[in-house]
Amino acid sequence: MHPDSLSLARYRLPLETSLPVGKQRIEQRAGLVINASCSNEEHFVEVAPLSGLDANGEPLLGFSRESLAEVTEAALALMPALAAKELELSQAADACQYPSLAWGLSLLDAKLKGQLPQRWPAFETIPLIYHREEEPLALLQQRLAALPDTILRAKIKVAQTSMEQELRLIHAVLAAKPHLKLRLDANQGFEYQQAVDFCACLPKASIEYIEEPCRRADDNPALFKATGIRYALDESLLQREFVPDCNDFASGLTALVLKPMLLGSLTRLQTLIEQAEAAGVRALLSSSLESSLGITDLEAVSALLTPNEAPGLDTQAPFGRDIIVGQGHKPCLDFAELELLGQWPCL
Repeated sequence: MHPDSLSLARYRLPLETSLPVGKQRIEQRAGLVINASCSNEEHFVEVAPLSGLDANGEPLLGFSRESLAEVTEAALALMPALAAKELELSQAADACQYPSLAWGLSLLDAKLKGQLPQRWPAFETIPLIYHREEEPLALLQQRLAALPDTILRAKIKVAQTSMEQELRLIHAVLAAKPHLKLRLDANQGFEYQQAVDFCACLPKASIEYIEEPCRRADDNPALFKATGIRYALDESLLQREFVPDCNDFASGLTALVLKPMLLGSLTRLQTLIEQAEAAGVRALLSSSLESSLGITDLEAVSALLTPNEAPGLDTQAPFGRDIIVGQGHKPCLDFAELELLGQWPCL
C-alpha cells in the first residue's frame, strides 16, 4: 500500500511520577510520530530515542547515542525522498545511522505491507516494581498487596540505591507475593565483587535472572559461576557486536533483552532473535519508555516474533496521557494535537 501523504510531528509529555533510566530518572518523555495517510487508513509510528536530560539536568547515559534533534533533522531530510518514491521505506530503514529512526521507518513499512498482526492474545503482565521517590514504605506495601495473584513474575531495578534498601525491597515483594519469580535489572551498576556480595544475599529460588549485573560484561560469566544466578544482556548489545552461541548459555547467559528503539530496524531485530534461538538463549522484547503508541506496536511485534515470551512493557503508569492509541483510562492525544513539523504529498 502506498500512502497519499507523509507527516511528521513532535510530542513532549510530562510524567506524573519520575521513571528510572539506569541510575538516573526522567520526568518527561519526548519523541516524534510519523503518519502515513492512505485513502481509507492512517498508520502511525513512534520514533523516540532514549536520550536527553534526566530530572537533574544531566545527560542520560548508556542508552541511545543519538539525540532527538539529530533524529528530527534526519527525518525531515528523508521525508521528501520517501514521498517522491525516490527511496523505499525499507531501504531508508536499513541505511539509517540512527537506530530509533531506523526502527520507526521499518515498522511503518511493515504496517503499510500488512505484516503486523491486528489482534493477539493478551501477554502475561510483568509489573515493574521500584521504590518511588519519597514514597512511604506503607504505600509501597499497599501497592504490592494490590498486585493480582495472577501475576507470576515481576521486574525490580537494583544497583540504584544501597544494597540494604534493595534487598529489603526484594524481600518485601516476596513477603507480599511469595510465589513471584523476579527479574532483577542492574543496568551494569555493580562492580564484580559488589555483584557477588549482592547475589549472595538473594533468595535464589525466586530469581529468574539478573539483567546486566556487572559494569564489565566480561565479569558476568564469573558471577554465574560464583553464585549460580543466570544473567541477561541488554545495554551490552548496544556497546558491541554480539552474536550469542551455546558457550554463552553454558556460561550463564539466559536471555537477550531487546529494546528495538535502541537497536535499529525490524531486520536487525529479527536477526538478533534468530541468533538467540540458535544459541538456546531466550529473546525478550522490552520498552524504551515509549508512549502508548510505541508500546502497542511492541506488543504487535512481540506477538509476531516472540509469541511465547511476555515482553517487558510495564512503563505506562507515569504517563498522564496516551498518544494516538488510547488505553481507555487516560486522555489521548490525536495526531492533530501534536506539534506538526511537516507534511509531504506522495507522488
